[in-house]
Amino acid sequence: MNGPMFDSLLIANRGEIACRVIQTARRLGIRTIAVYSDADAQARHVALADTAHHIGPSPAQASYLDIERLSDAIRRSGANAVHPGYGFLSENAEFAEAVAAAGAVFVGPPPDAIRAMGSKSNAKTIMEGAGVPLVPGYHGEDQDPALLSEWAGKIGYPVLIKASAGGGGRGMRRVDQPEEFEKALEGAKRESKAAFGDDRVLIEKFVTKPRHIEMQVFADGHGNAVHLFERDCSLQRRHQKVVEEAPAPGMTDAVRAAMGDAAVAAARAIGYRGAGTVEFIVEGDRVTEPDGFYFMEMNTRLQVEHPVTEMITGIDLVDWQLQIAAGSPLPVAQQDIAANGHAVEVRLYAENPARNFMPQTGRLDHLRFPAESPHVRVDTGVREGDEVSMYYDPMVAKIVAWDQDRNAAMRRMRGALAATQVVGLNTNLAFLAAVAAHPAFLAADLETGFIETHLGALVPEPGPASDEILALAALAELRQQARTAAQNPIASNDPHSPWNAGDGWRLFGRGDIQLRFQDGADDVVMRATPAGSGYTVSLRDKTVSVDGSLDADGTLLAEVDGTRIIATVFDGGADLVIVARGHTHRLTRVDPMDAASAAQALGGKLSAPMPGKVVAVHVEDGEKVKAGQSLMVLEAMKMEHVIAAPADGVVATVRFAAGDQVMEGDELLAMAEA
Repeated sequence: MNGPMFDSLLIANRGEIACRVIQTARRLGIRTIAVYSDADAQARHVALADTAHHIGPSPAQASYLDIERLSDAIRRSGANAVHPGYGFLSENAEFAEAVAAAGAVFVGPPPDAIRAMGSKSNAKTIMEGAGVPLVPGYHGEDQDPALLSEWAGKIGYPVLIKASAGGGGRGMRRVDQPEEFEKALEGAKRESKAAFGDDRVLIEKFVTKPRHIEMQVFADGHGNAVHLFERDCSLQRRHQKVVEEAPAPGMTDAVRAAMGDAAVAAARAIGYRGAGTVEFIVEGDRVTEPDGFYFMEMNTRLQVEHPVTEMITGIDLVDWQLQIAAGSPLPVAQQDIAANGHAVEVRLYAENPARNFMPQTGRLDHLRFPAESPHVRVDTGVREGDEVSMYYDPMVAKIVAWDQDRNAAMRRMRGALAATQVVGLNTNLAFLAAVAAHPAFLAADLETGFIETHLGALVPEPGPASDEILALAALAELRQQARTAAQNPIASNDPHSPWNAGDGWRLFGRGDIQLRFQDGADDVVMRATPAGSGYTVSLRDKTVSVDGSLDADGTLLAEVDGTRIIATVFDGGADLVIVARGHTHRLTRVDPMDAASAAQALGGKLSAPMPGKVVAVHVEDGEKVKAGQSLMVLEAMKMEHVIAAPADGVVATVRFAAGDQVMEGDELLAMAEA
């Protein structure tokens, strides 16, 4: 290190990137200061930092995006420097100025550089002057719709309408025919105004089968600038990156050199300092041609995908950021930077791919990541038990794999994804695993429309549990029943106790045991017969032998028909979740008490199968219900028990409300035929 380093660093961000910055700062001996909103009071980044300051309510506008509140935290903390992370205010020139006004150093580029690249139109004008190749298009100030339509015709359809002031895919529309332009323009302007407070747009030629390739650049305050090679970020959904890798497959040394020179020229053109990314769009069939790429935009911050660059170069980019912000020159020259091997990163999100990747919120009931090594890295801002909040980005983690070549790195990634377990809410884990195994992806047949093209294979319709999953569920349930019985064999009200099983258990002999689960809309009934140390389980139209052990942490060491399987079992009360071979399947328990309740319902009433507390009522008097629909939820022994409709009908009377205590046999609801 060639210059003085900071004594303290405030991270004006949250989640994964805040944890990432803290990691490097701690290694350098820098005191770290976190900031947090109401929702993040117990967050991982707060726990990792040396100290933390509250900055406001949960909504980002009132906390992480509030320059005044952050400035106050900087002053109160006495921070020497401020790292903005990515997102939020990381590319906000006013915030960079406010940091300086608060007496700290902004770990990022000068405000003028941020402003220069903040407008896509201005950025393209500057890049044109610097000789950086541009996509044919219009990026002027005149926003007359007739002029924009005229330019679209000159460029030639299809064209892309893009918000001038923003990113992340917002305010972007593809237009294939002239008659579609007016409506698309209105939509792009409306979305841009709502997202960025600016409805200006630019028009570009739409590049068919485009690849998104970007260059990591660094510049210091001494006139030096370098690139750290490229990243391919072509796999996107809703114009947002999901998978990134370095180096870009198929890139030649000539193209890499030309793109690197253009990226460095872009940085020099705006007097850049620190870490930045110059993004290019590449015509897919011209990836080997030095003139086949065009400038798209420059991100004046550290990128989400920076770990893949770190993995192939061995350089800590946050360390470099801090050195440069402290006034040091770049540690090495361009000729001293080398790339080794191949790295790929996937973004694990709380989202539902089957519902157009709809973000999900909720509690991370069970969370396991692969073991970290020189080959596997996990960057996360959450822990088991944390909530994925509605207020912020739903990223759970970034999983990164490295090896000597792309094929080996992809094998590492598939193994890492198979070792990842998330229970409690929907994620894109299975989707990522499908991507990492898809033949077209493995063949590096990449473009920004890859996910849309292969969506059916990447997001298949959910199917019923396999025979193997059902066998594992049966074994897990039987071992849990045995454990519960051993702990409290007589007095227990636990529905899994053999004293309460009501079916098949014998005090002085071992008979068949019936197990029932709801698998989606299917009612699954299995019958287990003790056989040696294990069981013979009849399911569907076959019989399998199962044996093994269930540890207290949920690890199931099983043998199914002679095949050894390691699975993880999460007991969610009403649900049993089985994680095996990289797949997660949820089954809902149906115990004998449910059958009794169903029989009662046929006589017009549903009764409480055990003493407990009503925690939820999902219906009201006179409401029509379908068979299997949840009517009420009871809680007993820290477990939830769903009272479901046994058949189609009408709720005549709801007799209890949420919060009420009920005794076994109490009539909960009166039912009538539909």
